[in-house]
Amino acid sequence: MKKLIMICFLIAAVSFCKAQETTEFKKVTYPTGYTEQLNVVYAKVGDWEGKMDLYLAPQEKGPSPIVINIHGGGFNKGSKESQTGFNTFFKNGYSVANIAYRLVQVAPAPAAVQDVRCALIYLIKNAKSLNIDPNRIVIMGGSAGGHLALMGGLLGNDTKFDNNCPGVKDVKVAAIIDKYGITHVGNWKSRSATWWLGERSNDQAFIQSVSPLYQVKKNSPPVFIVHGDADPVVPYQQSVDLKNKLDEMGVKNKFMTVPGGEHGKFPADKNSEVNKAIIDFLKELGIHK
Repeated sequence: MKKLIMICFLIAAVSFCKAQETTEFKKVTYPTGYTEQLNVVYAKVGDWEGKMDLYLAPQEKGPSPIVINIHGGGFNKGSKESQTGFNTFFKNGYSVANIAYRLVQVAPAPAAVQDVRCALIYLIKNAKSLNIDPNRIVIMGGSAGGHLALMGGLLGNDTKFDNNCPGVKDVKVAAIIDKYGITHVGNWKSRSATWWLGERSNDQAFIQSVSPLYQVKKNSPPVFIVHGDADPVVPYQQSVDLKNKLDEMGVKNKFMTVPGGEHGKFPADKNSEVNKAIIDFLKELGIHK
């Protein structure tokens, strides 16, 4: 049985690599005055390099707020190159850090969480040279990326997953944008969850340690949640549970339900409503004018 599992893993890994090599994506476009730094290495783990693409706001306007964007894909697919919809943030003066992280084909849990924390810490350490405001960092993702955004921000100064990137004493996030993310990995009944948890799929203490629902504290950052109530991939209840926990702990939040919305497949008008609601939420927090 172990041999069969290993063969399946290798087949999946090879297929994944070929797909990554052959897929072409549109380039990110940004306003005049913005600059880009592509494939910046934010962390190294063995032979693996964690890379991010930076789109930086004009220097003359002073340190800018920044959005860390995390792609989804069930922890086993997806890439930063697939992410291009940042115009709403550019129009409001945000810089963007679009990050890659280790998928399960490279390393199981908690590797992806460690990488997100390293990306966050890299930006804090290099805030001055990148002309970004470390007090106005927003972390955002959808699906598995939503889970990772929540973990990265809710951990705060809990350094249990920061062993690859020590050195910052005050790790903070101004806001989290969670788009239909997994909030309790143990209650997400899917092959992706089992694969990502690996040999620790029955370790309840570990599962809680990588589940955002258990990281919420009274001083957690404000959270914006959006979820379709007809989502067939990540149950809507996952976001309901997070909303209830945030309310219980007195953490500022906004929960936006998309009636009939599936897994990220919202009508164009609803996407526009979601983008506006996110910007309004961040403006209310004072992250931008």
